Amino acid sequence: MLKTFKKGGVHPPENKLSAAKKIEVLPLPKSVFIPVAQHIGAPATPVVNKGDLVKTGQIIAKSSSFVSTNIHSSVSGKVKKIDFSADSSGYPKQGVFIDVEGDEWLEEIDCSEEFVKEFNIDGPEIIKKIQDAGIVGLGGATFPTHVKLVPPKGMKAEVLLINGVECEPYLTSDHRLMLEKPDEILVGTQLLMKALHVEKAVIGIENNKPDAIELLSEKCKGYQGISVQPLKVKYPQGGEKQLIKAVTGKEVPSGGLPIAVGAVVSNVGTAFAVYEAVQKNKPLIERVVTVTGKNVANPSNFKVRVGTATSELIEAAGGLPEDTGKIISGGPMMGRAVASLDVPVTKGTSGILIIKEDESKRKEYMACIRCSRCVSVCPMGLEPYLLMTLGEKQIFDRAEQERVMDCIECGSCSYTCPSQRPLLDYIRFGKGKVGQIIRSRKK
Repeated sequence: MLKTFKKGGVHPPENKLSAAKKIEVLPLPKSVFIPVAQHIGAPATPVVNKGDLVKTGQIIAKSSSFVSTNIHSSVSGKVKKIDFSADSSGYPKQGVFIDVEGDEWLEEIDCSEEFVKEFNIDGPEIIKKIQDAGIVGLGGATFPTHVKLVPPKGMKAEVLLINGVECEPYLTSDHRLMLEKPDEILVGTQLLMKALHVEKAVIGIENNKPDAIELLSEKCKGYQGISVQPLKVKYPQGGEKQLIKAVTGKEVPSGGLPIAVGAVVSNVGTAFAVYEAVQKNKPLIERVVTVTGKNVANPSNFKVRVGTATSELIEAAGGLPEDTGKIISGGPMMGRAVASLDVPVTKGTSGILIIKEDESKRKEYMACIRCSRCVSVCPMGLEPYLLMTLGEKQIFDRAEQERVMDCIECGSCSYTCPSQRPLLDYIRFGKGKVGQIIRSRKK
């Protein structure tokens, strides 16, 4: 039986142009820029200096607090400098520039493709390995995984949900990973289960990926406590609160975390990274990225080292089309436009989407016609038209009262608005300001 969340949601065209393209390993770049902040939380602190020689997998920046992660070199070579450069947000971020020389890995990392199923390690050791390897949520949020595995006092995990939904249009990196690395994902899931002390895990996959559902359902027979739940196609089913509602029927309370209803959610890419960290001693230094677009010559899924410039991926997919109007880091609903092709791939880069000129231009927006479409599609039960106005007028105390912090920034409101109003832009602005107010209040 297909399940889904009940409140809101939209059905944008899927455009999964690269779904049949196997994962290709992108050749090593000549140089990389590796930001020291690739996660939610405090930036890591650089521990290398200009002129240092580094190996692939070596720590180059250490986490500076519990909610932070280590950053490792994705290549071997010489540190050119430690400086600031723009990331996908457009703001300058500190990072390590490395000129690539060969590809010499740390000796303790198992670089082979040999599958390792058995493990004999307890929960705290698993969490320590995950923390040391710099694992974060690869679905886009980049929340440090080790933090999720240590529930607050008085709360206990009952079920682990593995997010294989990939509801963003165009993106197919998770889909390909499920087809090509199913056993590794399942062992990673077992490791997360042991770390959380739970007996049950459910992999949620939308029904537009029948091959992944069939393959993983068959593979699950060899892994106790893990099952696959097919889901009805509806955006934003990949949001963790929507996935929890669809699979368990429970609703995360306003302002609450998934653990409040006994659930922990991890992406399939994260589960694979956990497998590599524990079974192969391999830190998170590469990931699968979809490069796609209607006019892209060769839409592809690339396994790429962190720090590689966006331009390298686009070139490998056939080059930048002449009629390009915008380049998005991520998907069309939640991704953000990049200002430069020098922007590096980070742990949270799921895709590079190239938008045609005629589809990239914003239409002039008109007055709200009170149609309430934005309210009906909001998966969080908010009133986007009101939150936009409060953000625009900078009435932040009222925005907090109207639960702006519950917005998951899915973009369903902007997608459905007949007046082309930039609802999400102003809601993001208001949410950012309210977040600053809340943090200052706590201090």
